[in-house]
Amino acid sequence: MQRVIFLVDMNAFFIACEMSENPELKGKPAAVAGDPKKRTGIILTANYEARKYGVRTTMLIHEAKNICPDLILVHPRHDLYEKKSREVMSILSRYSPVIQQNSIDEAWLDMTGCEALFGKPMDAAEKIMKAIMTELDLWCSIGISENKFLAKMASEIKKPLGITQLWRQDINKKLWPLPVRQMYGIGKRTEKALIDIGIYKIADIAKSDPTFLAKKFGKSGEEIYRLANGIDESEVLENPLVKSKSIGRSTTLPANITDLERARPILLKLAEEVGMEARKQNYKGRTISIVIRFDDFKTITRQKSVGATYLTKEIYATGLKLLEDNWNSKKPVRLLGISLNNISEDEVEQLSIFDFDGNKNMDEKEEKLEKAFDSIRGRYGLDKIKRAIILKEGL
Repeated sequence: MQRVIFLVDMNAFFIACEMSENPELKGKPAAVAGDPKKRTGIILTANYEARKYGVRTTMLIHEAKNICPDLILVHPRHDLYEKKSREVMSILSRYSPVIQQNSIDEAWLDMTGCEALFGKPMDAAEKIMKAIMTELDLWCSIGISENKFLAKMASEIKKPLGITQLWRQDINKKLWPLPVRQMYGIGKRTEKALIDIGIYKIADIAKSDPTFLAKKFGKSGEEIYRLANGIDESEVLENPLVKSKSIGRSTTLPANITDLERARPILLKLAEEVGMEARKQNYKGRTISIVIRFDDFKTITRQKSVGATYLTKEIYATGLKLLEDNWNSKKPVRLLGISLNNISEDEVEQLSIFDFDGNKNMDEKEEKLEKAFDSIRGRYGLDKIKRAIILKEGL
């Protein structure tokens, strides 16, 4: 049986969430943006009315205002976006038991064998799109294929409200004519390196000598060759935590950074999310790892063994030491990530957040404190309690 994979990608998600809460924004150019006095003074997401003027993600606020003077700016509300994301995933879970969330606003669904329930892939996709629009007042685009990569590429072809099929037999017509920059996973530096050797379109990658690409780009060269030929055997994992015994978070930065001081609060925020998820699942890990991806798309990972933990304090401290040891101020960074690995279910321990005991050691006190924070955030939103360094940076 041929696999059927969907990639559901929410359109202009942050500002769409704001418009669903405030209908007065509809039909007007609007964008979610950070504080212009800080590094976050950029456009995070613009609606399609603003995009008609040329307003784009990562554009500086003053630049956006210059080309669109009537642009309405909305301060980000990450607790709202997290809530809407959970509601989207809840709808998707009606259509497939196998869902892998790729980011806050997109997820893969394994729809193999679901035709008897929801009809042909296009029919099922239309039902999903209609449900999200009707119940949440949000738009999405859906890519349909036999693997995750092609489904992702298909979802990018038509936005907003697009449903696109991209099967492997069609890649010579729909995928290969695209410029290499549009290939999922290729950044500006890799694009330049490919163009420098005469590779302009995805077709050029697919028809290149894989040995040459591997020599030029290492493992990523082998990977882009396979993907350009429509080959992707990775599974949609309905519960990556259990299967991989790992909890991780990463973020692509709005702008490349070279200053370690700017990386610290970003890593702390990611460590906070990892710790929260680990405590929620009652999983402790014995290895902390970080990932650093540079602007040329080269990626390094580093790890260190620790005592079994799910404390944010320990996850961040270990991750920061790894980051400091491997930071290169001459190489701009575009992505940071941190994960808790080597998780053992044997480490599960249920504790009450109210069971404070002055005779407990500091780790036990920290554990209960962090669980108390988790409880408050779970009830009132992620932004209700923030560490000072995160608050200062507006993250």
